[in-house]
Amino acid sequence: MSTCCRPADRQLAAAALLCLFLASAPAMAQSSGGSAAPPAPPSSSQPAPWFQDLSFHGMVSSSFVINADHPRSGTNALRVFDVRDRTVTLDEVEFVVQRTPTANSRVGFRADVTFGGSVSRVTAAAGLFRDDSGRAGDLDIHQAFASYLAPLGHGLRIDAGKFVTHIGYEVVDGYDGFNDNHSRGLLFGFAEPVTHTGVRFTYVLSDVLTAQASFVNGWDNVVDNNTGKSVGLQLAVTPSPRIALTLNYLGGPEQAAENGHLRHLVNVIATGRVTSSLSLSGSWDYGRETAVTLADTAGGGVRNATWQGLALYAKQTLSDQFGLTLRGEWFDDPRGVRTGRPQTVRELTLTPEFRPDPRFIIRVDLRQDQSNRAVFERRDGTAATAQFTVSLNVLFVF
Repeated sequence: MSTCCRPADRQLAAAALLCLFLASAPAMAQSSGGSAAPPAPPSSSQPAPWFQDLSFHGMVSSSFVINADHPRSGTNALRVFDVRDRTVTLDEVEFVVQRTPTANSRVGFRADVTFGGSVSRVTAAAGLFRDDSGRAGDLDIHQAFASYLAPLGHGLRIDAGKFVTHIGYEVVDGYDGFNDNHSRGLLFGFAEPVTHTGVRFTYVLSDVLTAQASFVNGWDNVVDNNTGKSVGLQLAVTPSPRIALTLNYLGGPEQAAENGHLRHLVNVIATGRVTSSLSLSGSWDYGRETAVTLADTAGGGVRNATWQGLALYAKQTLSDQFGLTLRGEWFDDPRGVRTGRPQTVRELTLTPEFRPDPRFIIRVDLRQDQSNRAVFERRDGTAATAQFTVSLNVLFVF
């Protein structure tokens, strides 16, 4: 006698066949040429990799200087970078990597590595690439600091490490800023520091007002030469796109193993655009230091010393490729604490400029220095009160 499935068994078998069909449907569709369901897109809330925010820049500068007197030592007196006569010099090669902090990514940093025969030897700070004897090589880290944009008001930026000074109109050449004259002025070389190591706070108070404060080891040193600290202040005012005024101060102990004798420096910078092609700028320094060992043998000893100077600049843009800059300076060092001899120095520099490409600059400096003391050297080794030089500088930035 034949038998047949009970109704319950038939329902159970049908459900099993349906489940098996549904499980095998994707594989059947793929094998028959159909496309599988696309994967879910990544969440848009995932942050981009940190290295995508990095930027890389650099600069190469080379120059050739001729001194009309051809000093016997081959050295141009009272110069900062252009110190060698009749020598082609690779002044500086700079590489910069940085990540700028923003409201969306508040942590950043910057590092400037430089090497060359001129700039690096001057900007090297004591304790980093300058030894106890004052010697420096061709390598320098002229900036290296970490940054944080604190969420306070418009944003309080905090930089910690080594950074260029806030004092003065002229700057150390870099990809993001270089002077209109090839040679550095007297104020840059003798009245002001170059770099500081410490912490710096910058806050934008309004569209026209920015404030800055810094607490640093001192002038041009990574390792402090005493236990005191120097304080830097800056107030930048921009009442209109044509006018800018900056007030700077730096004060603290700078003498080795001595915290009681202070050095103060006040700097005022004013810039103005007269026309679309003509701009005028000025920078004034006044410095004072107590209990300084003087260089002048006639009035030597330990006394208070002051120095001050004024620099004026005029830049005329002739076209997209040609420009002309005139700089005039006066610097008074009555105790000789900045230049090594009590003197008053003046200089006048005319710099024609040619830019065949916005990133490629060719400059020629025609410069006359004059002192009330015979501090310049002649070909025969005798001293003179004046010095005239011509320099050619080629600069490439990227």
